[in-house]
Amino acid sequence: MSNGPSSRQITVRIPGSTSNCGAGFDSLGLALTVYNRVTLRWLDEAPAAGGEAWDARPERESDGRAQAMVTEAARAFGVLARVGGRSFSYRIDGDVPPARGLGSSITVIGGVLAGLNALAGGPLTREQLVAIATHMEGHPDNAAAGLLGGFCVARCDPAKNDYLGTVRITLPDTLRFVVASPSVELLTKESRGVLPATLPYFDAVKSINSAAYLVAALATGDYARLREAVSDFMHEPYRLPKIRGGREAIAAGVAAGAYTGWLSGSGSSVLCVSEAGAAKAVGEAMRAAFAAAGVPSEVRDLAADNVGYVIEG
Repeated sequence: MSNGPSSRQITVRIPGSTSNCGAGFDSLGLALTVYNRVTLRWLDEAPAAGGEAWDARPERESDGRAQAMVTEAARAFGVLARVGGRSFSYRIDGDVPPARGLGSSITVIGGVLAGLNALAGGPLTREQLVAIATHMEGHPDNAAAGLLGGFCVARCDPAKNDYLGTVRITLPDTLRFVVASPSVELLTKESRGVLPATLPYFDAVKSINSAAYLVAALATGDYARLREAVSDFMHEPYRLPKIRGGREAIAAGVAAGAYTGWLSGSGSSVLCVSEAGAAKAVGEAMRAAFAAAGVPSEVRDLAADNVGYVIEG
């Protein structure tokens, strides 16, 4: 195990993601071809608190949420990797919009973890980085997708909630994920506040069936079976009504040729799955549905990212 830096600066490209994928609440995640880049650089100054402290300094003005995530990720990395505190600067660039249900938080957390790991000589595996990110986020769906890539079925210990592992499925470029992101931020913490404490028994049963069917269709490559595969009763009935035009945008995308659609993460983005040839029409229909509700939106035609994070240098 190496405690010394392998270089002084590193840039990590890490994909955004969609989580839940319908009824796979806190379990299913899919990395997408939209990226942020996190650049870290060792500084010569010692941390202000000394010892095991980590001193993360933004290269440009950073909001408090990002600063807190960067600092927490550095501390968690230091504990597991047995690396003493350091001072470092960071910069976050890219195209993953914040608070839109596309995994922006894991691009920050995962990018910092992967970057510090590379700077320290790679003492931790990707799976260990996913475990740290899962502990920070409280669930493994986006953490696994962003760091490992692909369509991820991730699992935690039911008693301790410790990360146990991920089964990954690679998906072809011909399967498109058309995302419509309305100009409304929606923090995951706030969105979780609308969820009920308990669910009717048969709502849970129907959601389990939907999630299992979706995974089977993606695992076998029988994508036509995705039609009407998503029927969630765990979170979408409580979250979608708060996103004006969201339900209508999914329905419009399906009517325009998509197989199915879902609320991306906790929102506010919604997503439809289609073949490449239908993606343009699906995106236009989704944008029009949001516009009819008086909500401007940005549409992205994306594929699955099957790689996860990449160290660019």
